[in-house]
Amino acid sequence: MDQVLIKNLTARGIIGIKDWEREKPQEILINIILFTNIRKAGQSDNINDCVNYRTVSKKVIKHTETAERFTVEALTSDLAKICLEHPGVEKARVRVEKPGAVRFSESVGVEIERTRSEK
Repeated sequence: MDQVLIKNLTARGIIGIKDWEREKPQEILINIILFTNIRKAGQSDNINDCVNYRTVSKKVIKHTETAERFTVEALTSDLAKICLEHPGVEKARVRVEKPGAVRFSESVGVEIERTRSEK
């Protein structure tokens, strides 16, 4: 299956269980792979035959910035559902990371893979 990549999308949102994590938005790093068939789009060269990664990105950012989830797991699940709502997306792999969340680490996060039937 073909893949559409959205790499290192950065949003700022409330996420975490500690009081100080809920006071102000923090950086959240998102990586997405959308599994689809691009044969028709490759032949037609028409945006209407493509998975519009700009539309997906905007919806993901908006949700991340407004959801105020407690866990990275819940936010990651939300974002996978958003990805799977788009026509042509059969499977999505979503990774959400919180940079600097754990001392001496670059980031911590969760990665999931969901199919349209699991939505």
